[in-house]
Amino acid sequence: MIRRRKRPDVLAAVDLGSNSFHMIVARYAEGRLVVLDRLREMVRLAAGMEADGRLSRESMARALAALERFGQRLRDMQAEGVRVVGTNALRKARRKQGFLERARAALGHPIEIISGIEEARLIYSGVAHSLPTEPGRRLVVDIGGGSTELIIGEGYTPRFLESLYMGCISMSEEHFPGGRVSDKRFRRACVTARMELEGIENPYRAVGWDQAVGSSGSVRAVFDAIRDLDPAAAFITRRGLDQVVKRLVEAGSVANAGFGSVSPERSLVFAGGLAILVQVFDSLGLEQMRVADGALREGLLHDMLGRLTDEDVRARTSRSMESRFHVDAAQADRVEASAVALLGQVAERWGLADPETEQFLRWAARLHEIGLDISHAHFHKHGAYLLEHADMPGFTREEQRLLACLVGGHRRKLQLEKALELVPPWDDRCERMALLLRLAVLMNRPRSAEPPPAIRLTARGRTLVLKFPRGWLKKHPLTAADLEQEKGYLEPSRYSLRFG
Repeated sequence: MIRRRKRPDVLAAVDLGSNSFHMIVARYAEGRLVVLDRLREMVRLAAGMEADGRLSRESMARALAALERFGQRLRDMQAEGVRVVGTNALRKARRKQGFLERARAALGHPIEIISGIEEARLIYSGVAHSLPTEPGRRLVVDIGGGSTELIIGEGYTPRFLESLYMGCISMSEEHFPGGRVSDKRFRRACVTARMELEGIENPYRAVGWDQAVGSSGSVRAVFDAIRDLDPAAAFITRRGLDQVVKRLVEAGSVANAGFGSVSPERSLVFAGGLAILVQVFDSLGLEQMRVADGALREGLLHDMLGRLTDEDVRARTSRSMESRFHVDAAQADRVEASAVALLGQVAERWGLADPETEQFLRWAARLHEIGLDISHAHFHKHGAYLLEHADMPGFTREEQRLLACLVGGHRRKLQLEKALELVPPWDDRCERMALLLRLAVLMNRPRSAEPPPAIRLTARGRTLVLKFPRGWLKKHPLTAADLEQEKGYLEPSRYSLRFG
């Protein structure tokens, strides 16, 4: 039996950014989120990246100390009420598993590494929910420590999403070492930013927008500097940017520029973020930009709320994948029903009595044939590749790897080596979930509108026993032959299958 969870009243979102870590805690009451607490730690994780891509001991120590403090606030919260995501620095870091395990222990919750496109989607959601509902398209720009996201959307729906490989830390380290700024250095930084923006400049201008919005620390720091020079400023404008650049170049460094609003920590990466924002204005022809309060962490809260209120964007993504790759919907229905029925019989004994386990098994059942749209030969491998590497809004990279493992392991030899690389609890559950999917696919191989028989499945350790209605297997010799073949496929993995 699958145990359903009660929706938690208090939610928390943690954003492990390349420059700073943020946490927001909110209560869901009367249809809206009320913020209870915010925490922010300037960690500069990306600045501590070694030449070989590993995180330095110093940056990991700073990060773990911050997470220990966050963990105190999260200690008594329900697991389903907390989401922790890592962005560009953790996407790029090599040999990070040890750090992620220590970070999980410090927080008391697992860390999800999200793609740049998923980061862009969540940022847009956070911004859209923080602004009044207005007609027309909106361009959202978010300059982070290691990446810059640009999104065009309408209402709460993002239409075009991009994540570029430039951020305030990487730009500052490359062009403004030691915080030194000159006109020549600044122009070179703008050229670097323009090269990154070149690929989206014409497509984005062709789509167009009615208003531009900036979010997160770098954009807000630039706006605050503009207001240091002009307290009446209500927006970021090209004129305001020019004034900040002029003051910065004349001073030679942020520390000497006299921006009272820019903290010493922010001053280390301010020039890089400013250069990116100046070039965004130039490349996209912006006249002004308003600054939003919402960002990635607020987007996480609303995304979590959607999952808890049956508005999970992942469900829409799964349906979109079915349509895009021409899945046989009737067959997907049959396999899904069989997989869920089998799961219900062994969930308690196999430690799978969890709604998330059921949901991922359902998605895998519905998507197990998407590889057929590429080639019939080895279609399970094609499907696994698509699920691991496609842009799938709402899914983290870890969740996509789980689906890829299930779909890649649903036929032929049971090869689930990649399952060992999944984070807990999926590293332990994946193999058993794949076995259930295999049996569900096998039972529906005839693709018949006639439902399969009522099968009783029991699990005793690594032994599975299938009990069919009396005489059914004699009337269906092909299924009996398939089951015999399945026994052979399972033997190398030390699973045994009995049926009768």
